[in-house]
Amino acid sequence: MDSFLVWLIIGLMLVIAEVASGTFYVLVLGLTALIAAVVAWLGGSFAIQVVVAVTLGLFGCIAVSIIRRRTAVPLMRGLDEGQVVRLATWLSRADGLVKVRYRDALWDARIVDGEVGESGDIFFIVAMRGNNLEIAKKMP
Repeated sequence: MDSFLVWLIIGLMLVIAEVASGTFYVLVLGLTALIAAVVAWLGGSFAIQVVVAVTLGLFGCIAVSIIRRRTAVPLMRGLDEGQVVRLATWLSRADGLVKVRYRDALWDARIVDGEVGESGDIFFIVAMRGNNLEIAKKMP
């Protein structure tokens, strides 16, 4: 079988496989195989075909990686972050563990900024770790 047909079949299979993966890396590799098929059709030696495919594939995958990194959507902030809680009782002052009232229930929480408070003081949720809140005096 002619190398042109081999590159063409590989390229088409990779482009079709891209539809299932959706990562663009497979699309880049499929397009480089198709470009290598064009090089083979124009009469380039097998070594030149491989160099073209590998070089374009490498640079294409690096380009996709850079583009994906720059356009990545930042993680959404938790819905509870920034919400107000009231200190109910201390569990351990040394460890900063407290019970707070949030959404009409008592929650276990840890004070992360080292502040000290008394019953009824207002704190803000910084993060959630499982069923435990991390809270601070200053709003995040």
